[in-house]
Amino acid sequence: MPFMEAVAKARAFALTFFVVCPLLLLAQRGDIETDFQHGTDAMRHGQLDQAADYFSKCIAAEPSFAESYFDLGLVRLQQGRFDDAISQFERSLKLKPNLRGANLFLGIARYRRDQYGEAQVALTRAVASEPSNPDALMWLGIAQLASGDTISALSNLQNASKLKPDNSDILYHLGRAYMQMSKETYERLYKSDPQSWRIHQILADAFTEADRLDDAAKECQLAINSKPNEPGLHQQLGDIFWKKNQLEKAESEFSNELRINPQNFTAMYDLGTISIERSKPQAGEELLKKVLLTHPDSLEAHYQLGRAEAQLGNNDAAIAHFSAVVRGKGQADPDILRQSYYQLSQLYRRVQRPEESRLALNSFLRLKQEADSQQNQKLEDKLKRSAEPQTE
Repeated sequence: MPFMEAVAKARAFALTFFVVCPLLLLAQRGDIETDFQHGTDAMRHGQLDQAADYFSKCIAAEPSFAESYFDLGLVRLQQGRFDDAISQFERSLKLKPNLRGANLFLGIARYRRDQYGEAQVALTRAVASEPSNPDALMWLGIAQLASGDTISALSNLQNASKLKPDNSDILYHLGRAYMQMSKETYERLYKSDPQSWRIHQILADAFTEADRLDDAAKECQLAINSKPNEPGLHQQLGDIFWKKNQLEKAESEFSNELRINPQNFTAMYDLGTISIERSKPQAGEELLKKVLLTHPDSLEAHYQLGRAEAQLGNNDAAIAHFSAVVRGKGQADPDILRQSYYQLSQLYRRVQRPEESRLALNSFLRLKQEADSQQNQKLEDKLKRSAEPQTE
């Protein structure tokens, strides 16, 4: 997480603390209470030097008040004075071992000083005292990732993500952990068996992600040469050929996959769709009906089967399948939903139901206009970003 974001989190915690902190002790010392409040206000407005002066005065007047050390530590953390922050947090914990947030920010400060082992000790204590604190779990995962304990990091970051599913910081570090785990796993695989066919499969995956489809196809074929009956490999090669728009080769590989694993419904769906693309609607119809027997709620299969029935002239059956997509529009892919309305407009016209054809066409045009507008907005945003001056 960028340092300024850590600062923002520290400030948010501090302000929450100031609201709930009992001031019974300070109420007996008016000057200390006033300085403490001035320090709080200064930190709230980003006047860090002034805040540090006020909290230092509180410490001088009342050395046993743990919260003053804690707040001074927060200031030093925001100033990037990590050694001083560590010292202040440790003093606050010595006076009050269960002070909320102290172990968390001590761990953050130690992490910023590249003291990953010590950071983990403090952050482990923070998690132990607040097991449902996503920030503590995230920072413990970050420290573990930095020290090479990828498995533990992944576990803590997953737990943090369950508590805050849409938090961008947690998702970023969780993604890093997954990538690191993949890298370490592949390295172990290569060391244990550098001639394994799995190496070719991994390379095929990597080349596919990089859009190097010719190289991906070659690596996948090498894997198949070693393991011709391995489930999934022909599916993988079929997907690559489909991306290359080599439909005949893709069709062949999906057929090979179904020969090896007749229950691979993904290959069955893909082969049915390819059959429709290659003007073989009867073959596509047969395959997609099998898919829907096991996956009756698959809107994609309903859409493709609707296409097959339309090509075969089975208008009522085609209408039924496209209508199934429309009924499930909340879960449908936007492109499939839009095309289903278009297909319905044509089918209703074919069977002389003009009003329904008009309504379906209007829905298609509305969705198309929305899609075009979104695409134009994305293009405008991209142009704006490219025109912005680049900063270091």
